[in-house]
Amino acid sequence: MEKKIAVIRGDGIGVEIVNQALRVLDKIAEKYGHTFRYVDVTAGGCAIDAFGEPLPEKELQKCLDSDSVLLGAVGGPKWDTLEGSQRPERALLGVRQALGLFANIRPSCLFKALENACPLKQEIIEGGLDLVIVRELIGGAYFGKREILQTEGGKTAYDTMIYSEMEVERIGRVAFETARKRRGKLTSVDKANVLESSRLWREVMHRLKDEYPDVEYSDMLVDNTAMQLVRNPGQFDVIVTENMFGDILSDEASMITGSIGMIPSSSLGEGSRGMYEPIHGSAPDIAGQNKANPIATILSAAMMLLYSFDAPQECRDIENAVEKALADGYRTGDIMSEGKKLVSCSEMGDIILANL
Repeated sequence: MEKKIAVIRGDGIGVEIVNQALRVLDKIAEKYGHTFRYVDVTAGGCAIDAFGEPLPEKELQKCLDSDSVLLGAVGGPKWDTLEGSQRPERALLGVRQALGLFANIRPSCLFKALENACPLKQEIIEGGLDLVIVRELIGGAYFGKREILQTEGGKTAYDTMIYSEMEVERIGRVAFETARKRRGKLTSVDKANVLESSRLWREVMHRLKDEYPDVEYSDMLVDNTAMQLVRNPGQFDVIVTENMFGDILSDEASMITGSIGMIPSSSLGEGSRGMYEPIHGSAPDIAGQNKANPIATILSAAMMLLYSFDAPQECRDIENAVEKALADGYRTGDIMSEGKKLVSCSEMGDIILANL
């Protein structure tokens, strides 16, 4: 195959981790006879510094003209005082919206080699941890109307959480289909005891579940879900929820796996094109020091091969190479434990390449 990939290295450790993922993709291309062409896209804080805005139109167009997008990380304290619409994170929202990427798929799987890194008690994780969070990505409070008003009593701010039936139905179908391909269990998370948007969410999901009688369906309130993820994470297979709840719960679920630096994600729309990124941030405290964990970004590249390029064997090759590196005792600083071998970001890339 021949594919054009838009590459957003972004800020902080983004450059380091993306470089390792590209090395892995190049090895896969060599092994299978594929051709991957990379187009650099400047977005995030570095775009603010270079162009005065987080996502210039010409940079967004590069994403629209590509077969898929690979992202490292954006943001950092340098830009924290900027007005909301000019912050680096707006670049992510802009790409998601322009590409119509409404479904974020975030797997949380505890590698056997990292069981000791899990912060939960051993008896809690004995049943294993292997779940997927399907998060609606371009609706809800993050994309609703927002404003800060000057009133007599001082400033007043509001954000609106808006969902239509169509938006709930399309993410619901992604979740049901994902559950069908896994263990056939779906938990829909909302706050229907308080929020009108959640009541609509539940109404639509209940209508959909009749179309998927082979999937075991249940509802759960978001606060209970947060508790259950640390009480008994093995009970979950696929979780589907709205944008803000999914943002919070997926970070919680990732930490249960031992490190947020291990978790990839994919953002998908109606077609095959998607955006693939680790769920962690730009980690400016270690940027440029060759200390970052590149595994989440490498696994994000593997997800790209699976979901956008229909290359399941290539995806499995990468996953197996990562699993072997961990099983052989190699660790970056975030997952280091006694008796293991501490390696740098680039050294972890070397090891995974050797396994490929």
